[in-house]
Amino acid sequence: MLHKTLKPFPKDFLWGASTSAYQVEGASLEDGKGPSCQDVKVVPEGTSDLKVCADQYHRYKEDIALMAEMGFNVFRFSICWSRIYPLGDEETPNEEGLKFYDEVISELEKHHMEPLITICHDEMPMHLALKYGGWSNRFVIDCYVKYCKTLFERYGKRCKYWLTFNEVNSVLHAPFMSGGIATPIEELSKQDLYQAVHHELVASASATKIGHDINPDFKIGCMVLAMPAYGMTANPLDQLAVHEFENQNYLFSDIHARGKYPNYIKRYFKDNGIEIQFASGDEEILKNTVDFISFSYYMSVATAHNPEDYTIGKGNIMGGVENPYLEKSEWGWAIDPIGLRLVLNDFYDRYQLPLFIVENGLGAKDVLVDGPDGPTVEDDYRIDYLQKHLIQVGEALQDGVELWGYTTWGPIDLVSASTAELSKRYGFIYVDRNDDGSGSLARYKKKSFAWYKSVIESNGAALYK
Repeated sequence: MLHKTLKPFPKDFLWGASTSAYQVEGASLEDGKGPSCQDVKVVPEGTSDLKVCADQYHRYKEDIALMAEMGFNVFRFSICWSRIYPLGDEETPNEEGLKFYDEVISELEKHHMEPLITICHDEMPMHLALKYGGWSNRFVIDCYVKYCKTLFERYGKRCKYWLTFNEVNSVLHAPFMSGGIATPIEELSKQDLYQAVHHELVASASATKIGHDINPDFKIGCMVLAMPAYGMTANPLDQLAVHEFENQNYLFSDIHARGKYPNYIKRYFKDNGIEIQFASGDEEILKNTVDFISFSYYMSVATAHNPEDYTIGKGNIMGGVENPYLEKSEWGWAIDPIGLRLVLNDFYDRYQLPLFIVENGLGAKDVLVDGPDGPTVEDDYRIDYLQKHLIQVGEALQDGVELWGYTTWGPIDLVSASTAELSKRYGFIYVDRNDDGSGSLARYKKKSFAWYKSVIESNGAALYK
């Protein structure tokens, strides 16, 4: 039940939106950038390639000005690893790549916007994937740590908020996209997969230590894909299935926040014949815990002891079965605002660390129409989705959750990671580009642009009008 009297969002709350380099920048091989895993990803015929995307590499000033017009005080973006180290294993970074992000940060400073930087968002230099096997090879830890140190030293006096990896738990379900592991997932043993996970977790903790050593004022967080699960019935076996599903995700935030492997995963390793190879010093490195927990939230799932008895959910990489009580998006994702409140409370109760919602949004096939001020999109469905989710964020704040900020996915239309479609649109700003590559790349404000601006201006009060 909605509280009658809701407290306002915190006065220093961070409002903004989120992108990733490979989904928005384009310029895939410009200014010394090397190919990344995403540049060679096979995409379905008729969908967008990643050479242009929304062309933000050439239009970042225009896009940041539009975000500033909405009132953003934070912008979450990722730095493309292969812009900085084109191969990944060379000693010297690419100065042109570093200069580009210097200019992006300068533009954010001009508009009084905090950068929230994701160091690795679903990509690594293709050379590291092909020559070394991505995160399956411990050597990649050294490459990643060198990359992080370069960023911290270059931007550390200007940037406070950092995320080591995007949706780090997705490597279990998309090992190439998330981990640069080219071996097909059906050919990977659990031993191989969890050893790669270990390397990535050690890399993350190593980066956290280096960042705090360089600047103790850094706020460094992990970022996980949050997807709460409900049991299909009250059968205890279905509830046990929920517990097991959620432990797969908690593993990553548990290690980032508590600095060690939890007992439940040790039982899982024992039952499945998995023996993680620890190098000397790994246990100590993992103790370098994060300052906050950040996450994406798009949907919940249902689970069952016998999932084959139900309809399997569509559109997400985590599995699960369809929940008959929830509406779905055009891509089959369950729409569950209350699930966001549950996630916020679960994470805060579990870790007692500040939280940050860094992705939340609705992908839809927007239609550009003529409006009184020019082309626009009447995206009331997006406003409805975000308003209902943000009201539940307000409920979680009332519950006592400490939340630093909220960045939607995304400020402008960009290429979908899951489908490689630009027609699966999320932004407040329409980008005139189609899946077949046609379009002018012009930017147009959707109806949701003015709505989100009013939410930010009122620090959330407009949600309740």
